Amino acid sequence: MRMRKLWTKAGVLGSVSMAFGSMFWSQKKTETTQTGSTTACTEPPSPYELKLVQVLFRHGARTPLKSIPDVMEAQWVPNLLEPPAHTHINYVVTDLEGGPRPSSPVEDSYRANILSGGTYPGQLTTVGMQQLYELGERLRKRYIKDTAFLNPTFSPTEVYVRSTNIVRTIESAKCLVAGLFQQSQSDMVSILTTEAESEILYPNYHGCRLLKHLSGHRWAESSTLPDIAADLRSIQSALGIAGHQRVDFILIRDDMVARETHGLPCPPILDSWRNTVEQRAVEMICHIYEPSKRENLQLCVGPLFHTLMGNIEDHLQGTTSESKRKLFLYSAHDTTLMPCLMALGVFDMQWPPYAADITLELHQHRQTKEAFVKVSYIGKDQLIPGCSGVYCPLQEFKQAFSNYSLTSELYESLCNRTESMADP
Repeated sequence: MRMRKLWTKAGVLGSVSMAFGSMFWSQKKTETTQTGSTTACTEPPSPYELKLVQVLFRHGARTPLKSIPDVMEAQWVPNLLEPPAHTHINYVVTDLEGGPRPSSPVEDSYRANILSGGTYPGQLTTVGMQQLYELGERLRKRYIKDTAFLNPTFSPTEVYVRSTNIVRTIESAKCLVAGLFQQSQSDMVSILTTEAESEILYPNYHGCRLLKHLSGHRWAESSTLPDIAADLRSIQSALGIAGHQRVDFILIRDDMVARETHGLPCPPILDSWRNTVEQRAVEMICHIYEPSKRENLQLCVGPLFHTLMGNIEDHLQGTTSESKRKLFLYSAHDTTLMPCLMALGVFDMQWPPYAADITLELHQHRQTKEAFVKVSYIGKDQLIPGCSGVYCPLQEFKQAFSNYSLTSELYESLCNRTESMADP
């Protein structure tokens, strides 16, 4: 079993020795402990009572955002996008106040291009829909079958669903809800979105001027770092990509993993480059987010962290209708999960696979009534730095979270600046 590596400053841009394979979401089967040969052990009741669950997850498998230029083309045909019948639910997409869905310039930019085969970039595929359905089934086992925490029928008073305003994340949310509740619903499922300028479910370079000032240039810059640039020249030559073509390891990885996930052919030369592609793509994203600089990560995740903590505090106070909710679902991206994992101190230097999830559970000790937060990533419990245990006392968790959390007012104030507080 791979040991989890805690995030350390020294590991940010250094060489990553571990090999990276293409990662796919899979569900680990729960093993039943038995005594003798026939009788299963009865686990003692947990001293912790579950009170609230928040799940931040990546969308499922999709068509690539761009194809690797000058190499054999994969055929991204429309029948790769057929939704399985068991993923259908009755749902509506609205803005955060329940009004019409806002326009989506990001989605419009995808629709301006067509991949070989006739589909658009960034579209959720049948494989991706099934991945999210299975994530929903995993949540169903934990929160409906094993613990009876949730009602087996969807109810909007119990479950809140929010997505970035992009079709693949909206459809991913729909498929997760279908798997979680097996298409059983007492009411329409509302999937809430917001306009691009105010999106908090990914680092918002468009809506935050200071973030764009601090990190916008680092996307292009990351490909020019000496070791990365040398490997990039070598792989371009090996693949026969013309020197004038603009490619980077993130693009190559995205297309490579999308092809492999759907059983489409890859250039054979990529087999020998797989580990390097994974390693360099992660090193690029570390350069972009600069986790060693607190301000950058604050601007990437601050409003989202504030929202997650606000949901916890609302539930504990129990003074609003929102506080009655038991489950908050947030459908987002790999570029959401990575800075969140970095800020939590548990990024393992591996690219989050399709349908990866970060889950925050609020618990209350049955005897002391003390509140605890437990964080898991892809089903594995995480020990957050600054916490005295996996079940993290709420005050310790709030302290760890407060290093990066930003109120909407403070976030807006910082974003309107054109230079960093750390600038000379």
